Amino acid sequence: MELTNVPHVASRFFFFSSCACRGRRTGKTVIAAAAAGSTCSTDSEPIEQKNVDFLSGPRSPLCYRRRDFASVALLPFLLPRVDLASAAESIDGSVIQNGVRNVLSKGKAAGMVRLVFHDAGTFDIADKSGGMNGSIIYEVDRPENTGLNKSIKVLGKAKEVIDRVQPVSWADLIAVAGAEAVALCGGPEIPVRLGRLDSSTVDPAGKLPEETLDAAALKTLFSKKGFSTQEMVVLSGAHTIGGKGFGNPYIFDNTYFKVLLEKPQASSAGMPAMVGLRTDWALAEDDECLRWINLYAGDQAKFFDDFKDAYIKLVNTGASWRSA
Repeated sequence: MELTNVPHVASRFFFFSSCACRGRRTGKTVIAAAAAGSTCSTDSEPIEQKNVDFLSGPRSPLCYRRRDFASVALLPFLLPRVDLASAAESIDGSVIQNGVRNVLSKGKAAGMVRLVFHDAGTFDIADKSGGMNGSIIYEVDRPENTGLNKSIKVLGKAKEVIDRVQPVSWADLIAVAGAEAVALCGGPEIPVRLGRLDSSTVDPAGKLPEETLDAAALKTLFSKKGFSTQEMVVLSGAHTIGGKGFGNPYIFDNTYFKVLLEKPQASSAGMPAMVGLRTDWALAEDDECLRWINLYAGDQAKFFDDFKDAYIKLVNTGASWRSA
């Protein structure tokens, strides 16, 4: 996963950055310098009073008060310039990234991506409810989230380690885990913005697409979440990993779209079980969706680029962010 180092000035919308400690250290240096200046001024006053100005004679207490005032006034110009943005507290994304990598494997990758989709997929643009807020940890008992408790348990181990270094929200952790899972399986490197806040309550139920929906219903549902048909199709390409029968379950590529065009709808072993979900095949039955399926089946680089953009949009959808 690609790290994004973007300075933040007025707000605390955190990105992956490797300079968090530097920012905090700079802040401490400024405070220490100010304190040292005050102490040195007090301690040196008796020595200063013994000095003689050869032009005006012994210095009076009033002279020292004026001099002290002038020193304080000039202090901002004498100290090194400090970038307030870098001095602000930030999140070291590499800590989260490494924590996720320590618990992630290709066999767990599909579960992590599914966790992202089910947390962010509750968003409703009409009332701004749901979205990427970590509420999925309270919703594992819902039928549509069956099996996700395993992925949450895995990330929980990572969170315990990361929290010892710096606090991390579930929303940020899940967003990073999904991006890392895609990259681990050979997919695109996806930069992830940090600073999401967790919800303390569950999201409304019934917001995820049901497996029985046709293409028209799917397009309507995704539009209510702010996603176009193209974005819906490209995000569906994540089904290329996992046990849905689209090629190698541990390789993130464009095989998903190629299989949809072949329309076997049965496993490669000849078993009667359908490959993928009913909603996957519904896409291939819609002319608008089919246009994007053909494009991505013939151009993996285009699929990777568009998936990266759609994933970034997905994990930012409905998120609440830390503010100044």
